[in-house]
Amino acid sequence: MEIEKLRTLLEQVKDGEVAVDNALQSLRTLPFEDLGFSKIDHHRQLRTGFPEVIFCEGKTIEHVKQISERILAAGHPLLATRATPDMYKAVKEVQPTARYNALGRTIAVKQSEENEGISGILVVSAGTSDLPVAEEAVETALMMGNQPERIYDVGVAGLHRLMSNYEKLLNARVIIVVAGMEGALPSVVGGLVDCPVIAVPTSIGYGASFGGLAALLGMLNSCASGVTVVNIDNGFGAGYSASLINQLKS
Repeated sequence: MEIEKLRTLLEQVKDGEVAVDNALQSLRTLPFEDLGFSKIDHHRQLRTGFPEVIFCEGKTIEHVKQISERILAAGHPLLATRATPDMYKAVKEVQPTARYNALGRTIAVKQSEENEGISGILVVSAGTSDLPVAEEAVETALMMGNQPERIYDVGVAGLHRLMSNYEKLLNARVIIVVAGMEGALPSVVGGLVDCPVIAVPTSIGYGASFGGLAALLGMLNSCASGVTVVNIDNGFGAGYSASLINQLKS
């Protein structure tokens, strides 16, 4: 249950507009709802400011559909990551307004009309092959009330492409940099800006990249101050962290 909805409910109980038993019925799924195969954490938005997100890998289509249905029924916005087109079709049966980002593999539903969101997050990708992870970060930031900008395919093999966007880099409050191969781009960006840089290594690269391990180690060993690193291919984690930073700086 969203914080404002809970506050309204408590005010209605206080003013005698809603009976205590009816309020208890509204709160019956707090702190979690047990579906047998999954325990949905409806209390998470009250604790952290954003509801539980569905990680779809390893789940069946029916599991994703049922979890989505219960999250939406509780009044929460829905974000599902690593979702397949078939999972999207199933969720769309529950909520026709569901939106699918095929590149980022995310399903998103906003339950209420909101403004365009907070600016300040910039998502940068080294190569086109990194876009699925970058788009996952973008969708996460969008669902958390931001309006991120994108700069794609500006890796270090052609540094002039990055520098042509220098003004956008300087104006950002927090930058997500997604890169595979040797993972050098976050260090370059970190040496140019005065805001936090969140580095995301991807599993893109030839054999010696070891599925993104080379990029991960390169980013962890960055000599640029202000660069922090999330796990390999973790666009969601980067988008979430960037959103928290952006809320503090806005």
